[in-house]
Amino acid sequence: MAGRVALSTFAALVGAFLVLPILAVIPAAFNASSFIRLPPEAWSVRWWSVFFADPSWRRALFTSLQVATLACGLSVILGTAAALGIARLGGRTRQIALAVFVGPVIVPVIVLAVALYSLARSAGLVGTVTMLAIAHTMLALPYVALNVGVSLAALDPRLAMAATGLGASPARVFRTITLPLIMPGVIGGAVFAFVTSFDEVVLSVFLAGPQVKTLPVRIWEEIRVEYTPLVAVAATIMIGLALAAAAASRLLQRRAA
Repeated sequence: MAGRVALSTFAALVGAFLVLPILAVIPAAFNASSFIRLPPEAWSVRWWSVFFADPSWRRALFTSLQVATLACGLSVILGTAAALGIARLGGRTRQIALAVFVGPVIVPVIVLAVALYSLARSAGLVGTVTMLAIAHTMLALPYVALNVGVSLAALDPRLAMAATGLGASPARVFRTITLPLIMPGVIGGAVFAFVTSFDEVVLSVFLAGPQVKTLPVRIWEEIRVEYTPLVAVAATIMIGLALAAAAASRLLQRRAA
Protein backbone atom coordinates (compact mmCIF):
# COMPACT_ATOMS: atom_id res chain seq x y z
CA MET A 1 0.00 0.00 0.00
CA ALA A 2 2.78 2.43 0.95
CA GLY A 3 4.65 1.59 -2.25
CA ARG A 4 1.58 2.31 -4.35
CA VAL A 5 1.05 5.67 -2.65
CA ALA A 6 4.72 6.57 -3.13
CA LEU A 7 4.55 5.61 -6.82
CA SER A 8 1.38 7.63 -7.35
CA THR A 9 2.92 10.64 -5.60
CA PHE A 10 6.06 10.40 -7.70
CA ALA A 11 4.00 10.14 -10.90
CA ALA A 12 1.96 13.19 -9.85
CA LEU A 13 5.12 15.20 -9.16
CA VAL A 14 6.60 14.26 -12.54
CA GLY A 15 3.33 15.22 -14.25
CA ALA A 16 3.27 18.56 -12.44
CA PHE A 17 6.90 19.19 -13.40
CA LEU A 18 6.04 18.63 -17.06
CA VAL A 19 2.65 20.31 -17.27
CA LEU A 20 2.67 23.29 -14.89
CA PRO A 21 5.28 25.34 -16.84
CA ILE A 22 3.12 24.93 -19.94
CA LEU A 23 -0.11 25.83 -18.17
CA ALA A 24 1.55 28.94 -16.73
CA VAL A 25 1.25 30.46 -20.20
CA ILE A 26 -2.55 30.60 -19.89
CA PRO A 27 -2.83 33.11 -17.00
CA ALA A 28 -0.01 35.10 -18.62
CA ALA A 29 -2.32 35.69 -21.58
CA PHE A 30 -4.75 37.58 -19.35
CA ASN A 31 -2.32 40.19 -18.03
CA ALA A 32 -3.60 43.74 -18.04
CA SER A 33 -0.09 45.20 -18.11
CA SER A 34 2.31 45.36 -21.03
CA PHE A 35 4.67 42.90 -19.38
CA ILE A 36 4.05 39.31 -18.36
CA ARG A 37 3.57 38.88 -14.62
CA LEU A 38 2.74 35.63 -12.85
CA PRO A 39 0.31 35.73 -11.27
CA PRO A 40 -1.17 38.74 -13.08
CA GLU A 41 -1.62 41.82 -10.92
CA ALA A 42 -4.77 42.64 -12.88
CA TRP A 43 -6.77 40.42 -15.23
CA SER A 44 -7.84 41.57 -18.67
CA VAL A 45 -8.67 40.31 -22.17
CA ARG A 46 -6.94 43.34 -23.65
CA TRP A 47 -4.27 41.32 -25.44
CA TRP A 48 -6.82 38.94 -26.92
CA SER A 49 -8.46 41.90 -28.61
CA VAL A 50 -5.08 43.08 -29.85
CA PHE A 51 -4.31 39.60 -31.23
CA PHE A 52 -7.49 39.26 -33.28
CA ALA A 53 -7.38 42.90 -34.38
CA ASP A 54 -3.87 42.53 -35.83
CA PRO A 55 -3.98 41.27 -39.45
CA SER A 56 -0.50 39.71 -39.21
CA TRP A 57 -1.51 37.51 -36.25
CA ARG A 58 -4.80 36.50 -37.86
CA ARG A 59 -3.01 35.68 -41.11
CA ALA A 60 -0.41 33.59 -39.25
CA LEU A 61 -3.14 31.64 -37.43
CA PHE A 62 -5.01 31.00 -40.68
CA THR A 63 -1.80 29.90 -42.42
CA SER A 64 -1.00 27.46 -39.61
CA LEU A 65 -4.49 25.96 -39.78
CA GLN A 66 -4.27 25.74 -43.58
CA VAL A 67 -0.84 24.10 -43.61
CA ALA A 68 -1.70 21.73 -40.74
CA THR A 69 -4.91 20.63 -42.48
CA LEU A 70 -3.12 19.98 -45.76
CA ALA A 71 -0.26 18.15 -44.04
CA CYS A 72 -2.73 16.09 -42.01
CA GLY A 73 -4.69 15.05 -45.10
CA LEU A 74 -1.59 14.14 -47.09
CA SER A 75 -0.07 12.29 -44.15
CA VAL A 76 -3.20 10.22 -43.56
CA ILE A 77 -3.45 9.17 -47.21
CA LEU A 78 0.25 8.45 -47.72
CA GLY A 79 0.87 7.08 -44.23
CA THR A 80 -2.06 4.66 -44.38
CA ALA A 81 -0.98 3.44 -47.82
CA ALA A 82 2.59 3.05 -46.55
CA ALA A 83 1.47 1.10 -43.48
CA LEU A 84 -0.60 -1.25 -45.65
CA GLY A 85 2.37 -1.81 -47.96
CA ILE A 86 4.86 -2.32 -45.12
CA ALA A 87 2.53 -4.82 -43.44
CA ARG A 88 2.73 -7.03 -46.53
CA LEU A 89 6.52 -7.07 -46.51
CA GLY A 90 8.56 -9.52 -44.52
CA GLY A 91 11.94 -9.94 -42.92
CA ARG A 92 14.71 -7.45 -43.54
CA THR A 93 12.80 -5.67 -46.33
CA ARG A 94 10.10 -4.68 -43.87
CA GLN A 95 12.65 -3.35 -41.39
CA ILE A 96 14.39 -1.28 -44.06
CA ALA A 97 11.10 0.17 -45.31
CA LEU A 98 10.03 1.05 -41.77
CA ALA A 99 13.39 2.70 -41.09
CA VAL A 100 12.97 4.85 -44.22
CA PHE A 101 9.60 6.14 -43.07
CA VAL A 102 10.82 6.78 -39.52
CA GLY A 103 13.89 8.61 -40.85
CA PRO A 104 12.45 12.17 -40.70
CA VAL A 105 11.81 11.70 -36.97
CA ILE A 106 15.37 10.48 -36.29
CA VAL A 107 17.23 13.02 -38.42
CA PRO A 108 17.70 16.40 -36.66
CA VAL A 109 15.06 18.84 -37.89
CA ILE A 110 17.66 21.51 -38.63
CA VAL A 111 19.39 19.17 -41.09
CA LEU A 112 16.09 18.43 -42.81
CA ALA A 113 15.29 22.15 -42.87
CA VAL A 114 18.55 23.07 -44.60
CA ALA A 115 18.06 20.35 -47.21
CA LEU A 116 14.45 21.30 -47.90
CA TYR A 117 15.33 24.98 -48.09
CA SER A 118 17.90 24.23 -50.81
CA LEU A 119 15.32 22.25 -52.79
CA ALA A 120 12.58 24.81 -52.28
CA ARG A 121 14.86 27.67 -53.31
CA SER A 122 15.86 25.95 -56.54
CA ALA A 123 12.20 25.24 -57.31
CA GLY A 124 11.04 28.73 -56.36
CA LEU A 125 8.75 27.45 -53.61
CA VAL A 126 10.20 29.28 -50.60
CA GLY A 127 7.48 31.25 -48.85
CA THR A 128 4.58 29.19 -50.22
CA VAL A 129 1.88 27.20 -48.46
CA THR A 130 2.58 24.31 -50.82
CA MET A 131 6.18 23.89 -49.68
CA LEU A 132 5.28 24.27 -46.02
CA ALA A 133 2.62 21.57 -46.38
CA ILE A 134 5.04 19.22 -48.14
CA ALA A 135 7.73 19.77 -45.50
CA HIS A 136 5.32 19.27 -42.61
CA THR A 137 3.97 16.14 -44.27
CA MET A 138 7.47 14.66 -44.20
CA LEU A 139 7.58 15.17 -40.43
CA ALA A 140 4.03 13.97 -39.79
CA LEU A 141 4.05 10.95 -42.11
CA PRO A 142 5.91 8.59 -39.73
CA TYR A 143 3.36 9.15 -36.96
CA VAL A 144 0.51 8.09 -39.22
CA ALA A 145 2.40 5.08 -40.59
CA LEU A 146 3.33 3.89 -37.09
CA ASN A 147 -0.16 4.36 -35.64
CA VAL A 148 -1.85 2.60 -38.54
CA GLY A 149 0.81 -0.12 -38.41
CA VAL A 150 -0.09 -0.87 -34.80
CA SER A 151 -3.76 -1.21 -35.74
CA LEU A 152 -2.87 -3.45 -38.67
CA ALA A 153 -0.78 -5.70 -36.42
CA ALA A 154 -3.86 -6.30 -34.24
CA LEU A 155 -6.11 -7.00 -37.24
CA ASP A 156 -7.19 -10.60 -37.74
CA PRO A 157 -6.21 -11.46 -41.36
CA ARG A 158 -8.89 -14.16 -41.48
CA LEU A 159 -11.58 -11.49 -41.70
CA ALA A 160 -10.26 -10.17 -45.00
CA MET A 161 -9.72 -13.70 -46.25
CA ALA A 162 -13.32 -14.60 -45.41
CA ALA A 163 -14.64 -11.54 -47.21
CA THR A 164 -12.52 -12.35 -50.25
CA GLY A 165 -13.77 -15.94 -50.20
CA LEU A 166 -17.33 -14.64 -50.26
CA GLY A 167 -16.61 -12.73 -53.46
CA ALA A 168 -15.73 -9.24 -52.22
CA SER A 169 -13.29 -7.28 -54.33
CA PRO A 170 -10.05 -5.96 -52.76
CA ALA A 171 -11.45 -2.43 -52.77
CA ARG A 172 -14.62 -3.55 -51.00
CA VAL A 173 -12.64 -5.58 -48.47
CA PHE A 174 -10.59 -2.52 -47.63
CA ARG A 175 -13.62 -0.23 -47.45
CA THR A 176 -15.86 -2.50 -45.37
CA ILE A 177 -13.42 -4.60 -43.34
CA THR A 178 -9.90 -3.22 -43.10
CA LEU A 179 -10.55 0.53 -42.90
CA PRO A 180 -13.23 0.42 -40.18
CA LEU A 181 -11.05 -1.84 -38.02
CA ILE A 182 -7.90 0.29 -38.36
CA MET A 183 -9.82 3.57 -38.00
CA PRO A 184 -8.62 4.20 -34.41
CA GLY A 185 -5.03 4.11 -35.67
CA VAL A 186 -5.88 6.38 -38.60
CA ILE A 187 -7.56 8.89 -36.28
CA GLY A 188 -4.67 8.82 -33.82
CA GLY A 189 -2.17 9.32 -36.61
CA ALA A 190 -4.21 12.19 -38.04
CA VAL A 191 -4.20 14.01 -34.70
CA PHE A 192 -0.46 13.50 -34.30
CA ALA A 193 0.06 14.80 -37.84
CA PHE A 194 -2.08 17.89 -37.28
CA VAL A 195 -0.47 18.83 -33.97
CA THR A 196 3.04 18.14 -35.30
CA SER A 197 2.46 20.44 -38.25
CA PHE A 198 0.73 23.15 -36.23
CA ASP A 199 3.56 23.30 -33.67
CA GLU A 200 6.50 23.01 -36.08
CA VAL A 201 8.82 26.00 -36.01
CA VAL A 202 12.27 25.03 -37.35
CA LEU A 203 11.15 24.00 -40.84
CA SER A 204 8.69 26.88 -40.93
CA VAL A 205 11.38 29.46 -40.12
CA PHE A 206 13.44 28.26 -43.09
CA LEU A 207 10.56 27.96 -45.54
CA ALA A 208 8.27 30.84 -44.53
CA GLY A 209 8.08 34.08 -46.48
CA PRO A 210 7.00 37.68 -45.82
CA GLN A 211 3.35 36.90 -46.56
CA VAL A 212 3.28 33.22 -45.56
CA LYS A 213 4.14 32.75 -41.90
CA THR A 214 2.82 30.17 -39.50
CA LEU A 215 1.84 31.06 -35.95
CA PRO A 216 5.04 29.61 -34.38
CA VAL A 217 7.13 31.70 -36.79
CA ARG A 218 5.15 34.81 -35.89
CA ILE A 219 5.70 34.06 -32.19
CA TRP A 220 9.44 33.64 -32.82
CA GLU A 221 9.60 37.01 -34.59
CA GLU A 222 7.71 38.68 -31.74
CA ILE A 223 9.86 37.40 -28.88
CA ARG A 224 13.01 38.52 -30.68
CA VAL A 225 11.79 42.09 -30.22
CA GLU A 226 9.79 41.99 -26.97
CA TYR A 227 8.04 39.46 -24.78
CA THR A 228 4.51 40.72 -24.21
CA PRO A 229 1.27 38.95 -23.21
CA LEU A 230 0.47 38.91 -26.94
CA VAL A 231 2.89 35.99 -27.28
CA ALA A 232 1.15 34.22 -24.40
CA VAL A 233 -2.19 34.66 -26.18
CA ALA A 234 -0.82 32.95 -29.30
CA ALA A 235 0.69 30.16 -27.19
CA THR A 236 -2.61 29.68 -25.35
CA ILE A 237 -4.42 29.32 -28.67
CA MET A 238 -1.92 26.65 -29.70
CA ILE A 239 -2.41 24.78 -26.41
CA GLY A 240 -6.19 25.00 -26.78
CA LEU A 241 -6.12 23.62 -30.32
CA ALA A 242 -3.82 20.76 -29.27
CA LEU A 243 -6.14 19.84 -26.37
CA ALA A 244 -9.19 20.08 -28.62
CA ALA A 245 -7.55 17.81 -31.20
CA ALA A 246 -6.68 15.26 -28.49
CA ALA A 247 -10.23 15.33 -27.12
CA ALA A 248 -11.73 14.95 -30.59
CA SER A 249 -9.36 12.07 -31.30
CA ARG A 250 -10.41 10.28 -28.12
CA LEU A 251 -14.09 10.74 -28.92
CA LEU A 252 -13.73 9.56 -32.52
CA GLN A 253 -11.64 6.55 -31.47
CA ARG A 254 -14.33 5.49 -29.00
CA ARG A 255 -16.99 5.77 -31.68
CA ALA A 256 -14.83 3.86 -34.13
CA ALA A 257 -14.23 1.12 -31.56
